[in-house]
Amino acid sequence: MKGVILAGGTGSRLHPLTRITNKHLLPIYDRPMVTYAIDALVSGGLTEIMVVTGGTHAGEFFRLLGDGHEHGIGLLQYAYQEREGGIAEALGLAERFAGGDRVLVMLADNVFGKSIKPAIENFERQERGARIVLSKVEEPEHLRHLGVAELDGDKVVRIVEKPESPPSEYAVTGLYFYDSSVFEFLPTLSPSARGELEITDVNNWFVEQGAMEYDVVDGFWGDAGESIDAYYEVNDYVREHGANR
Repeated sequence: MKGVILAGGTGSRLHPLTRITNKHLLPIYDRPMVTYAIDALVSGGLTEIMVVTGGTHAGEFFRLLGDGHEHGIGLLQYAYQEREGGIAEALGLAERFAGGDRVLVMLADNVFGKSIKPAIENFERQERGARIVLSKVEEPEHLRHLGVAELDGDKVVRIVEKPESPPSEYAVTGLYFYDSSVFEFLPTLSPSARGELEITDVNNWFVEQGAMEYDVVDGFWGDAGESIDAYYEVNDYVREHGANR
């Protein structure tokens, strides 16, 4: 399995902090945000990783990470997303890197309190398809800004993006697992109303194939790119408790 860390985007929800840098280079407690995603993958046993970024500050990732060896990465590659084309488009840039292997995809602004290794091991045992990681969010007003899974026991029925009436309390985190069939489906996607290729459409395709499974986060999950308040909430948690434990 190979790891793909998505670190593009304009970070508009974190303005004005992101006027002079990529949001994934902002500090979380005592180091740049993107390094927590790298730690999550490396501690989970992945040694081949691609970082997909874009914008005017892409070169800063190379200055920070270099060849990745100091971070425990065996092979680190980079890809550049030339426009705001969405998460699914960014994933498509990793097709050659994946080389037919399974991929773990992580949004670099997502931070987990505990290790993601159990989810990695579960996907390794999964015969085919995809896997998402969910987090229980009790506030309906928060869920209305997220992707939310509709569940029927241990089955994902569908994923609804920013629902007015959330079908469950389980938000979809920015951690996804796919087999190689994802790269066959990506070229068939059409842009959404906002002009992007949506990862929710990818996930719902696997749901329709009966090939989607899920895990539920044990402990803290935070999306540091969701808002200024969320960014500082993640900072406060990591300062007190650490991450990827």
